[in-house]
Amino acid sequence: MNKELEHQFVTNLEKHQNIAHKICRIYTNDQDSHNDLFQEITIQLWKAYPKFRGDSKFSTWMYRVALNTAITLYRKKKRGIKTQDYDTVHFKIKAEDYDDEAERHLKLMYDAIKQLNDIDKALVFLYLEDKNYAEISYTLGITEVNARVKMNRVKTKLKNIINP
Repeated sequence: MNKELEHQFVTNLEKHQNIAHKICRIYTNDQDSHNDLFQEITIQLWKAYPKFRGDSKFSTWMYRVALNTAITLYRKKKRGIKTQDYDTVHFKIKAEDYDDEAERHLKLMYDAIKQLNDIDKALVFLYLEDKNYAEISYTLGITEVNARVKMNRVKTKLKNIINP
């Protein structure tokens, strides 16, 4: 890869690295696994970058590569190593405006999302990232109508998981 292309890649990756970190949070349970997945996503993005034609925004392309990498690794790891759940590490940070209720709701939501299948997790992630259904369908490789139908079903699943 030439220096200019390498510079473009590094600039885009630095600008959009939060996409990868958010995906890592959904598909991992501890910091080591998060770091490993982030590294693997970066490697896959680097390998695929020469084929990036710019037909879509870099961030949309990055979502697609990162989600595919996470799903592939998640399925492989499901057969093997069990990661440590972050709930086993107990610590509290005192703050005047700390809202325990909001934190509890957020934890319930993440726990519910982790119970979904790989595609549903990706769908929820993109939805929570405020992606429109056209972007979601392109990223996941499904039709826009299918994305809408799946999202409605996932919302129902999440409600049932959180409030059985």
